[in-house]
Amino acid sequence: MQTVVLNTGTRMPILGFGVYQIPPEHTEQAVAHALAAGCRLLDTAAAYGNEEAVGRAIKSSSIPRDELFVTTKLWIQDAPAEQNTRRAFEKSLSKLGLDHLDLYLMHQPFGDVYGQWRAMEGLHREGLAKAIGVANFYPDRLLDLILNNEVTPAVNQVETHPFFQRTADQELMREHGVQIQAWGGFAEGKNNLFTHPVLSDIAKQHGKSVAQVVLRWLIQREVVTIPKSVRPERMAENTDVFDFELSDDQMATIATLDTGTTLFFDHHDPAMVDWLSKRRLND
Repeated sequence: MQTVVLNTGTRMPILGFGVYQIPPEHTEQAVAHALAAGCRLLDTAAAYGNEEAVGRAIKSSSIPRDELFVTTKLWIQDAPAEQNTRRAFEKSLSKLGLDHLDLYLMHQPFGDVYGQWRAMEGLHREGLAKAIGVANFYPDRLLDLILNNEVTPAVNQVETHPFFQRTADQELMREHGVQIQAWGGFAEGKNNLFTHPVLSDIAKQHGKSVAQVVLRWLIQREVVTIPKSVRPERMAENTDVFDFELSDDQMATIATLDTGTTLFFDHHDPAMVDWLSKRRLND
């Protein structure tokens, strides 16, 4: 598996498996299939409600812990943020059945971001989180966090797909040693991604699927990606993307699909800020 090197020196697989929107009762089997397909990067979150199922799949596998790269995410914490962040981390770690995380991400750029980050820095210093990072941070918020804290985020996980490519954002991250990671790499099929004529034509040229072309496009841009599926055949297809390469012309053609805007939700929208900031996890 191809890897990227984080600013901690840790190697992270460039392709993994995400469990967003997989119901807990189906997650354990899905993760087992993903591991069997060769995935070693697993991405979950407290807000997904399926950390325990991911943990069971890890425990049931025969894969050594040091061959896995496990990520989960911190939801917005009430004050006192530092104390509650550590409590939330310990709860996630217990649900996963692990003694450390490879990557711990702040899920949203809201609430007491600095208090949460200070607590995450502590977890990192103690070796409980080998790397720490953020998700859904736009460049202004990311740079503010970098400039006013000791530890630079290792990763920023953001919406990234052919219709919202984040090229300038990635360049800023690269300048500051932050690895970009994509969520929604397939845009959840929006804009008819899987039948899009441009992507379909490129896929035909390589004898591959549109999904494989999109994953290959992300990989060639050095974007870590975590496609989700509950079908073993799709998981196997998603990992079969290292035996071909998109040409410069094909990469440039895909670049023309960028709309420069989200297809999901805008973190600058006051209504979305209000909704996310008021949401609390039941546990």
